[in-house]
Amino acid sequence: MLGSYPPLRGISSYCFGLAGALAALVRVEFISFKHLYPRSLYPGGDLSDDNSFPDTPIDDLHVRRRLSWYNPFGWIWESLSMDGDLLHAQWWSMPLAPVYACLALGFKIRKKPVLFTIHNVLSHEDSFLFFSVSRLLFKLGDHFIVHSRNNRQQLSALYGISPDRTSLIPHGSLDFQVRCDADSAKIRKRFGFAKADKVILLFGAIRPYKGVDTAMRAFKKVLKKFPQAKLLIAGLLWEDWTPYSHLMDELRITAAVQTHLDYIPAADVHHYFEAADLVLLPYHHFDSQSGVGSSAIAFGKPLIVSDVGGLPELVTDKRWVVPPRDANALSRAVITCFKDANLLAQMSLSADKIAAGLGWPVIAKKTIAVYRRLVRAGKLRRGR
Repeated sequence: MLGSYPPLRGISSYCFGLAGALAALVRVEFISFKHLYPRSLYPGGDLSDDNSFPDTPIDDLHVRRRLSWYNPFGWIWESLSMDGDLLHAQWWSMPLAPVYACLALGFKIRKKPVLFTIHNVLSHEDSFLFFSVSRLLFKLGDHFIVHSRNNRQQLSALYGISPDRTSLIPHGSLDFQVRCDADSAKIRKRFGFAKADKVILLFGAIRPYKGVDTAMRAFKKVLKKFPQAKLLIAGLLWEDWTPYSHLMDELRITAAVQTHLDYIPAADVHHYFEAADLVLLPYHHFDSQSGVGSSAIAFGKPLIVSDVGGLPELVTDKRWVVPPRDANALSRAVITCFKDANLLAQMSLSADKIAAGLGWPVIAKKTIAVYRRLVRAGKLRRGR
């Protein structure tokens, strides 16, 4: 498997969950990075490692951290030294394309299958270069895993990849972040929230497509109905915060908004979800499934999402799916939730039901079924 593994950041939460579950069933050689990509190409600015992931050694999971973005000799050596039955590449970041192409070619030369999990069918920032690079890279793939029905349709329409070469396997629930011994009341108190406060959480990297402005405008309307409402915004800044600060002042909601504008280590994620009554994913546009949504599901938190990408698949009641950029619809959905405590409880139960189907053992079994088909087909092509 090729991707990012803790303590690196990237998509390490996903890789951590999937690789660990797979290793309970097959031997996994995980190819990770020593240096993921240059700081200048990382809009968040901070590339420091996150050493707070759980330390859980697994017998049949061997992690190799040899790759560096600047060392093609290392890519070539890794591509020649890998000896698995197939390569499973986790694709999400354009600067890594040369590394991925090199390792995929190593497997293609030996006539072994290459499987891509497509985390981003398109760039979050609508980059044509990302699309062009992905289209070239995907020519090396024998099969593709996507996380939502929308992604499968996009892969066919945009890249010409037929549905019979794709498998739909959802993003697993990030349940390793949950702390069974966490005391929600104490955590809320540390944040300064009162028991009666209704806390709305926006979590994850602050990027233009995330809809923070829409959430703020909706929150203004929510405050009129529920003066005890609070908006908790937590995540690393990938853009200038000044326009949001000005918007909060303009809306006169600053006193009711609490911000933590930095990367949240894995070990601290549970503080924010335990403090929240409701989680919003008000994205303007989106073409994949959400790690933040997977975290919310793992914590059993009520969710309201935009009608984009795979987000609607995270809720069972379409009342909690709103049009993107529609602050009025978003505020109405939040107010409806807060009017009836029973509704929030029902939404939590729905989240638990969804989480049950997104457990990593379930995901691993579906993934290994794909592996077996590909390995069997590869052997037939080689006449073995």
